[in-house]
Amino acid sequence: MATELRMLRDVEWDSWSDTLNRAFGEPPPGPEQRAVRREVTETGRSFGVWDGADCVATAGAFSFGLTVPGGAEVPAAGVTMVSVQPTHRRRGLLRAMMRHQLTDIRERGEPLAVLTASEPAIYGRFGYGAAAQDLQLTVDTVRLAAPELPGVDEVRLRLVDPAAALDDCERVYAQLVPARPGMLARRPGWARMAVLDPPGEREGAGELRCVVAEVDGEVQGYVRYAVKPVWNDAGPAGVVRVRNIEALDPVVYAALWRFLFGIDLTSSVSVRSRPVDDPLPHLVGDMRRCGPVLRESLFVRPVEVGAALAARTYRTPVDVVLEVTDPFCPWNEGRWWLTGDGTGASCARTTDPAGLALSVRELGAAYLGGFSLTALAAAGRVRELRPGALAAASVAFGSDVAPWLPHGF
Repeated sequence: MATELRMLRDVEWDSWSDTLNRAFGEPPPGPEQRAVRREVTETGRSFGVWDGADCVATAGAFSFGLTVPGGAEVPAAGVTMVSVQPTHRRRGLLRAMMRHQLTDIRERGEPLAVLTASEPAIYGRFGYGAAAQDLQLTVDTVRLAAPELPGVDEVRLRLVDPAAALDDCERVYAQLVPARPGMLARRPGWARMAVLDPPGEREGAGELRCVVAEVDGEVQGYVRYAVKPVWNDAGPAGVVRVRNIEALDPVVYAALWRFLFGIDLTSSVSVRSRPVDDPLPHLVGDMRRCGPVLRESLFVRPVEVGAALAARTYRTPVDVVLEVTDPFCPWNEGRWWLTGDGTGASCARTTDPAGLALSVRELGAAYLGGFSLTALAAAGRVRELRPGALAAASVAFGSDVAPWLPHGF
């Protein structure tokens, strides 16, 4: 029987979601998880492949705003829930879904698509480039002194119910979004994802807790965490597992970390994702005792090259013609004349000679300023066609603040 690629119907959500869980080897979600996932799923942006009555492949997208260098919020499709059942591999289903989805994103007028990749090698062939990294930290709170800054004693900390504090925490998050490339402006319902705490996924830790930090009666930061009790022959060695920690001010950030350092019966704090330029190693003065692990996080794909490049600003004045290859989305192929600076940019088609040649994948990798065009050229992925073009463009594409994806999707 021939397979059929089509949009998801509301009544099919449960079976579609179960297909996705099976592909990732995950157990079925509990009632609360299922309800929140269904709430954030945009049915009109979700589709799949059916073989008769069986759903055998899935894909979807979330409607986000992505912060780009310069602080603008650019519409971006958050590609997600992509799976193909093992019985239907190597039949071109993933390629068909990617083509369908990128055409739909273009028709919606979104210049960018973004994703997180369970297997990064898969998505490069569809034009997605690794554009941001995150830092995983395991901080030795026995050997390191807790962060101290003038004013931390004036920060009031309160232990609150994570769900009850959602609105306050979301206000803090929203204020941070414009300040860093890669941050996501998200639709209603997403905040609840951050406080889901199914007991089966705690991996030995206790329940999720939340502490808010107040200055003059206003919430200026928060941390969500859980404690995993650990005991050895020397005594307690528990681990504080941080899910989210955000603050609007360096003093508030230091106060939250000082609190985490002081939790009884623990000897370390682990956090899975912080920006690569996070201030914590500077607050404690010893990077090695923070156990840093670096990995790629956000992948970016320009869907409309001209609109994407014109949507951000540039660190220094840029005036370059880019020869772009994009066999998967041929409407992007050709030469693009990019001019811009810190106040704005324009990007239009041209027949002028190119200064740089690269694929749309490399353009995505450099887009947020997390990876330099110079580094990509050293890997043979960007070619300089006009002397001096590479160095000038590489500096211009940079960002003073490292891009960072605050959460998965």
